[in-house]
Amino acid sequence: MLKGLLRFIIAVIFILSGFVKAVDLVGFSFKMEEYFAPPVFNMPFLEKFALLFSIIVVVLELFLGFMLLLKLKLKFTLSILIALCIFFGFLTFYSAYFNVVTDCGCFGDAIKFTPWQSFLKDVVLLVGLIILFVLYRKDFRKKDEYGITQKESSNTFKYILLTVFSLGMIYVMAQGIMHEPIIDFRDYKVGTDIKAEKAKIDKNPSEYKTFYTLKNQKTGAVVKVNQDDYIKKTEYWAEGSPWKIEDGKNESVLIKEGYKSEIVKFKIEDPTGMEVTKEIINAPKAVLVFSYHPKDVPADLLQKVEAKVNTQKGALIYGVSTEPNTFKTIKNVLMDGTAIKTIARSNPFVLILENGKIVDKQPAKDYVN
Repeated sequence: MLKGLLRFIIAVIFILSGFVKAVDLVGFSFKMEEYFAPPVFNMPFLEKFALLFSIIVVVLELFLGFMLLLKLKLKFTLSILIALCIFFGFLTFYSAYFNVVTDCGCFGDAIKFTPWQSFLKDVVLLVGLIILFVLYRKDFRKKDEYGITQKESSNTFKYILLTVFSLGMIYVMAQGIMHEPIIDFRDYKVGTDIKAEKAKIDKNPSEYKTFYTLKNQKTGAVVKVNQDDYIKKTEYWAEGSPWKIEDGKNESVLIKEGYKSEIVKFKIEDPTGMEVTKEIINAPKAVLVFSYHPKDVPADLLQKVEAKVNTQKGALIYGVSTEPNTFKTIKNVLMDGTAIKTIARSNPFVLILENGKIVDKQPAKDYVN
């Protein structure tokens, strides 16, 4: 009873974890790119394989999680899941200890974990899997008088269920890669009122304080002081003070958690640095074409999408990218590439707003067809 319940809980966790990533594989691949980037493991040559690695990870989670649920090939299933937990435990510990990836993407955009929460989750799962391995070890070698593992001949229905489940997940993953996620867990889903979200953020902002690392040039003593205490205590900054701020060691620390939303990153500027965000969210209708990798956009696709958006009479039209000369016939504006990836899962991508509310969003290739 106990081992059956534990097996069910762990299997469901792996299936849910795999599912929320499966619906948005491109988004999960962006997270994988963060791990391969120079600030983390410094393997930029692997970034182009991020989507492939994402597919492999998600398939393993879903396939093995469902096999565990059905109690199929238990020794094999538990062994691979334990190896998977050790691997992800290392990744989450590294990102938590060095504070390099703030969200592992373990449950996609559906549930956000801090790095240490992600590591704790992996440790708990690993312990649970090891316990299951021990509890089920006697079942691994149960054979009947013909030398066939017991119940092996009765697993046909389970394999049919596994096949149906796999085909369903393949469809979900393909839909997310080629079009848009079947279920959108992002803050930028259709129906989101960006103007209202901005107002909530402004009303309840997060508060941060800067902590300075100071070193006494005479004694060698090192202290950390927050910005308020630094200003109040003249001995830290008065003329002739032995205390000097250590370059590159200042920290911004969250003091009060405000209203959390990815919409906080929705900030768009023209090439001169003037912000046009308010103009966009206050417009009766705004059509935005996003590109997070402008150099990778086929010229013919860009031409087609520009031609179509230019037919939207009366709409405010902008081309939003990381470079000022991406678009040829619509006005170029700029946005941080990571922020664009939060909105767009394809390159390029079209977002349509009405009075700041998202009414439509789709890959450019779908928009022009």
